[in-house]
Amino acid sequence: MNRNNDKLLFTPGPLTTSMTTKVAMMRDLGSRDFEFIEQVKFIRERLLQLAGVSVEAGYESIIMQGSGTFGIESVISSVIPDDGHLLVIINGVYGERISRMASIHRIHQSSLRFAENEVPDIAVVKEFLHENTDITHVAVIHCETTTGIINPIHEIGQLCAEAGKVYIVDAMSSFGAYPVDLQASGIHYLISSSNKCIEGVPGFSFVIAQREQLVSCEYNARTLSLDLFAQWKGLESNGQFRFTPPTHALLAFAAALAGLELEGGVAGRAKRYQENYQALAAGMKELGFREYLVPEHRGYIITCFHYPEDPSFDFVSFYEALNERGFVIYPGKLSEVNCFRIGNIGHINRQDIHNLVRAVGDVLAEKGILMDKQEA
Repeated sequence: MNRNNDKLLFTPGPLTTSMTTKVAMMRDLGSRDFEFIEQVKFIRERLLQLAGVSVEAGYESIIMQGSGTFGIESVISSVIPDDGHLLVIINGVYGERISRMASIHRIHQSSLRFAENEVPDIAVVKEFLHENTDITHVAVIHCETTTGIINPIHEIGQLCAEAGKVYIVDAMSSFGAYPVDLQASGIHYLISSSNKCIEGVPGFSFVIAQREQLVSCEYNARTLSLDLFAQWKGLESNGQFRFTPPTHALLAFAAALAGLELEGGVAGRAKRYQENYQALAAGMKELGFREYLVPEHRGYIITCFHYPEDPSFDFVSFYEALNERGFVIYPGKLSEVNCFRIGNIGHINRQDIHNLVRAVGDVLAEKGILMDKQEA
């Protein structure tokens, strides 16, 4: 894989990127340059194709400056009217973040909380929607990167369709590596960002929106810069952004999209990530680590591991030792269990995973950390 000597990032983003993606940023284009406008047009069209929808089928893609959280907040603050009622389905910190956004924007909301190692119970969601008929919008995370759990967005979408609710899906860490049928799942708004499974660099998020719902939210925005409808109208009118766009990140993303296509699209990328996960799971199990999630809930985006039982284990020193060897992992975000996380995504392959696992073993030996391999 063509890349320089940077440390390898085993995180949920930013990610290790290809040299081709990096090189694409090494030029300057004006935000009103016709070449840049054509690149933006290409990106918007390609995003719809990746989502399996089209303009003709009634969908639009909107690029929003800022991180993935900016894209989520753009949707939350723009599409729910003053008399709306948002249901947030939560089983991790990113669901909690959506709830926090709704609170800040003084949006009427309800929350359904499930354990961080459990998928939402469809029967409970169905009953809640039945008992709370004033709910207008429902939001859920697809891959909750608190743990890497994959939530049943299709089944929840069917409930929303039956109940006539607007359905919002945070697909931040899954889009581009998990197939999602927006129409069959009844998704009105799907949000992701440039620096996840498409393997671009940070700088913007994007929204795939059902046009009919998008048009209906014209006067709902609670902010100026995050006004989703106004952003779409600006892009549609002349192909330009309302405010300064992240030109270099967009050039990198166009290159990353080409790389995704060369790899075989979503299916090809999913295959590599699955292979990465399988190599990671096998290697870490051999070392004695236990995964946090039960097998049926595990995804192949990011994997959550329990701390070793040895009381001398210290995550900070463990992290630093791996970092010194050129491997960057991710701390845990669980509320009650001590875990750390390793990402399987980005411009990495099985050999990189094997090298990481070897480094983990070396660090354990160096620090005298004892592992109970029978439990793993």
